This record gives sequence, structure tokens and C-alpha cells, in this order.
Amino acid sequence: MKVGIPKSLLYYKYYLFIETFFRELGAEIVLSKDTNKEILNNGVSFCVDEACLPIKIFHGHVLDIKDKCDLIFIPRIMQLEKDEFICPKFCGLPEMVVNSIPDLPKVLKEPIYGYSKSKLRTWAFNTGKLITGNPVKIDRALKSAIEAQISVKSGKENGQYPIKVALAGHPYNIYDSFINMNLIKKLNKLGIGVITEVEVEKNLKTKQILSLYKRPFWTFSREIFGFSTYLAENYLIDGIVYVSSFGCGIDSVIIELIKNKIGEFPFLILKIDEETGEAGFDTRIEAFSDMLERRKVKIENNIS
Repeated sequence: MKVGIPKSLLYYKYYLFIETFFRELGAEIVLSKDTNKEILNNGVSFCVDEACLPIKIFHGHVLDIKDKCDLIFIPRIMQLEKDEFICPKFCGLPEMVVNSIPDLPKVLKEPIYGYSKSKLRTWAFNTGKLITGNPVKIDRALKSAIEAQISVKSGKENGQYPIKVALAGHPYNIYDSFINMNLIKKLNKLGIGVITEVEVEKNLKTKQILSLYKRPFWTFSREIFGFSTYLAENYLIDGIVYVSSFGCGIDSVIIELIKNKIGEFPFLILKIDEETGEAGFDTRIEAFSDMLERRKVKIENNIS
């Protein structure tokens, strides 16, 4: 049995869980290629116009593998934390893909509730029975997948550079180097190191939320707001770089919350869609780098 896995969206955060689960079931895993221009163009052609760039790219990844596998895993992720949710497009992602792309193989689209062991087990058995009829094997596969996910550190921290920034945004915008046009390498080349949200403990991120009038019910909003404002307020970074998909409603809210919290602290917002030009992208990064350097020198001179 060949299971196709699109290397897009939350694959970047949960790839070890996904691959370990299906591999332990005895399936052969077929991964789509890394995001490239062809995948982008195909995704834009088949996806609805109103979708954000990451969703369009996901369609392109499905197209890349649909004729190479027996099943395609399209994660219908409902919740990752109790009483919190993620983008509604994830809830209806299987229907978006099935109704946009013809001649698909069977789609694995069982709802995923990541905060509950019992619900996760239900997902595992309803999904796994399509590959094997052995419940013991499914149970072992789930256990191995959870252990693999716990063991991995999926964040990025390269603080050996003279200037450091919090690199904020949804995981698929941060870790897909095609979407963000090799942003991390560009920052490193300018002498800027990056810190992502997994480098800050969950309890510290959650404490930052207490300053808000109302607790956000989007999981990524809580994490992005918590880690970036914590690092800024404790002077552990020199600035914040936020990578945002054009038209993302969740981003539009969390960006304003961060602005209100950090005041005059350096904050660069990089909006991306399928029309984003790399030249303008680079110019904004370079200008932000120059500003951070001047600011750092000024602060150091005032201290001395």
C-alpha cells in the first residue's frame, strides 16, 4: 500500500509523527517534492482564488503525488490544544482538495484532535484500518509516532550572530524555504540569527496571554503572540520578523495584538502571496537589517 503525503502545511511541524505512523503500519510512503515553481503554479490553477498561498501550494503538492499512490493523507486537523482551534480551512481541507482536483485516489480525511489521547486513538484506528486489519499493529504504530514526535525539536535557533530576531508566523510560512524565499538564509547572510517559537517554553508563552483583554482561541495566535512578546520584553532579541500570508484573518488580528504589546520595538511584517517579488522582499529585509544595526550601536553607546 502506497500512502501519499504532501510536504506542505503542518507537515513541517508533525512530519515525524505522520511518517512514523504510516511506516509502522507497513505502508510505503510517497512524499511530494519540495515546494517549487511547478507545484506553486499547479496549486494556483486548481485551488479557489480566495484561498491563502499555503493552501494553494498544498493543492500543488497533492497534484504532484496523486498518480503515484493508493491513498493520499489530507489531514483534517480540528484541534491541537483543548479549548483552542486552528484555521477553519484545515477543517474543510479534504473537501477543498477533493472538489478541486479530479481523479484522486482514496483520501484519508479522518478528523484529528491532537489534545486528546482517546480521540487521537480513534483517528489512528479509523485511518489505520484502511492499511492493516491488525489492531495491535495500529496501536503500536500510534505509540511509536507519538514517541518520535516528542523526541524531535522542530524549531530553529542560531543565535551565534551579532543580531537576533524572533521569526514569527505559521510553521508552513517559516519552514518552507520556497514560500519565504530562503528568508532564514537571507537573514543569516546579513548577520542576523533567528529564534522560532518552539525555543520558548509553553508556560512562558501562556503567561504572556494574561495581559490581553481576552484569551485568543487560535492555537498559533497564542504561540506566536506569547513567544515574540516574551522575547521582546525580556530583551532577548533585537527585533521581530513576521511572515504573513496575504488575506490571513488570524494573522491580521495577532499582528495588531503584538504591535500594541511591544510599542516601538522593531517589527517587520513580510506579506507573501503568489505574486510576491523577491527583489522587493530583499530590499525590505536589508533596510530592516540596517535599522537594527544602527539601533544596536546607539543602545551600546548610550550604555557605555
